[in-house]
Amino acid sequence: MKNLYITMCLLFSTTIINAQDYKFGKVSEVELAETVHPLDSSANAAILYKEETISFTYTKEDGFMQEREVHERIKIYNKEGYDWATKKIYLYKSKAGANEKLRGLKGYTYNIKEGKVDEDKLKKDGIFEEQFNEYLELTTLTMPNINDGSVIEYTYKIVSPFLQIDDLYFQALIPTNKLVMSIATPQYYQYDKQMNIQAFYYPKIKEGRDNRTFTSTNTNRGEGFTATGTSFSQSKSEYFDNTIKIDEENIPAVRAEAFAGNIDNYLSKMSLELSAILTQIGTVEKALSSNWEKVSKTIYDYDSFGGELSRHNFFKKDLPSVLGGASEPFEKTAALFNYVKSKVKWNGNNGYTAQKGIKNAYKEGVGNVGDINLLLIAMLKSQGIEANPVLVSTKNNGIPLFPTRNGFNYVVCLVQDGENAVLLDATEPYCAPNILPVRALNWQGRIVKENGTSGWIPLRPSNISNTSTMLNVTLNDDASAAGKVMQGLTSHTALNYRQRYTSMSSDDHRKAIEKNKGAIEISDLAMENSKQIMEPLKLSYNYELPDAVDVIGDNIYLTPLLFMADKESPFKLDKRNYPIDFVTPFNDKYLVNIKLPENYVVDSMPQSEIIEFNNGIATYSFIGKQNGSFLQFNITLELNNSLIDPADYEIFKDFYEKIIQKQAEQVVLKKS
Repeated sequence: MKNLYITMCLLFSTTIINAQDYKFGKVSEVELAETVHPLDSSANAAILYKEETISFTYTKEDGFMQEREVHERIKIYNKEGYDWATKKIYLYKSKAGANEKLRGLKGYTYNIKEGKVDEDKLKKDGIFEEQFNEYLELTTLTMPNINDGSVIEYTYKIVSPFLQIDDLYFQALIPTNKLVMSIATPQYYQYDKQMNIQAFYYPKIKEGRDNRTFTSTNTNRGEGFTATGTSFSQSKSEYFDNTIKIDEENIPAVRAEAFAGNIDNYLSKMSLELSAILTQIGTVEKALSSNWEKVSKTIYDYDSFGGELSRHNFFKKDLPSVLGGASEPFEKTAALFNYVKSKVKWNGNNGYTAQKGIKNAYKEGVGNVGDINLLLIAMLKSQGIEANPVLVSTKNNGIPLFPTRNGFNYVVCLVQDGENAVLLDATEPYCAPNILPVRALNWQGRIVKENGTSGWIPLRPSNISNTSTMLNVTLNDDASAAGKVMQGLTSHTALNYRQRYTSMSSDDHRKAIEKNKGAIEISDLAMENSKQIMEPLKLSYNYELPDAVDVIGDNIYLTPLLFMADKESPFKLDKRNYPIDFVTPFNDKYLVNIKLPENYVVDSMPQSEIIEFNNGIATYSFIGKQNGSFLQFNITLELNNSLIDPADYEIFKDFYEKIIQKQAEQVVLKKS
């Protein structure tokens, strides 16, 4: 019966798609009346139609110019889908002055009003332009008059002097009803194609050739004593385009869920890398394809990268006082690491090259990632320490599919002393050695050395992040509870907490802890070692919790973890096509001491139990016992591998649901 229903939905959806008019402005009442997606009832929005065309046009003045035309129609089902009414368009520009241009932008929002299709035009007050960074301009479209059930539509063209083609996305975080793509590249440019190997959906791709011509104008000037003027003649040149065409329907969404990392890494997409420029007869005129060794060496040879590492004079006189009596390499490293963190603040911009130059960043006290970490490496090298840059692609930049300079957008420092090594990132004041910010923990990085050698090194942390919590509970006669919480945090858990709360006011910090914990009231909040990053972060506070227990007759019912228990599992999907990414291995340990109220004894309590996932990759231990007038619970969740394969998702989901169920089990006390 279920299969019959799915088949009927597919037939119904296909019939609607085939009957649609996708010309710009031809939005139908049927599209506007739709209240739920026929194949994905959980969708908050859907792409009804997306057409993307990439081609190159030739002029004598500019040569081949890339044109990217986009037409998109999106259905908004509810308020959770309103974000899809905002579109961001990035335009690249080079230091040489070549810029991409936005042309032909127009958009409309459609609603049903008094039984008719009503349209609102995208106007200037809904278009915002800003300088995103030194290489990008950002145009943001905010579509007008968005309501539940609205359909939005926009179209635009990007004219680009660049031969590099942006990634082609075949999939989104919402379902796509129909996708049409056409990419035509001149025969003189050879592009290597690579599909995203982490995706679970692949479209059918048709490749071919289309014959083309371009016309050039020649100027003929008169010569000698009899010349009377200038004549013009035109000549036509024939060539062909290599084409890629896609025409797909009913493309499933990639549904984002907890602990997904950068969900864009799992979307179906294709990268096109310009690998060679060819002659008229197809021979290679200039080879651009490379390998990671060549890419790494090319980057190192940049004056704004490797060139910065030999500039020492401007900080040389300041270092003796910074180093003090440090003599060992790692002692010097720690001193210089802390100095750079305090001396130069991160301006929020990524980049593996120096934006200002390390000298200017040092003097001005601010710089991008490249400025700060290249400055650190230069200082370390000036002291004879083996320090080298490590190229990184951040989580929001994805995993590079090709050997390309654009695959990286970040740089960190690696210090080696014999077999010992430490990774450093001086952009974050609360980062300790070998504790990189989460944004940089993306699979692997590429170490680049001055002698031209390079290689991959893992970035995912292997050290365990520990959280130890002591929860003391005193039960009162009025069904309330009071007590004290003491916590110790290490590694990335401590880093994340410091980043979030150290600069927050005590009142805001207290409110953040109280959030989503019922009527709890926090007092005497204290945080130790907030800036002593080599020490565990310590947190303590007192609490009062009304209605902490249920009193039914002569019995008291309570859960051991009280307000610290997880109420539900974050894993909702029946099937997941991408890994669960916890970023780091961790060990969460709770020691709970519950003082029994007078005249009450234990009637029943949850049984001690150990639950395992995949031969101990994850273990949940729940041990409870009575010790005189106290109940003591030792509860631990240990995860030894931070990445759970999608093939194990259903088993891990079941494992986590068992944890939630265990935490919900109650202690029953009765009057003696």
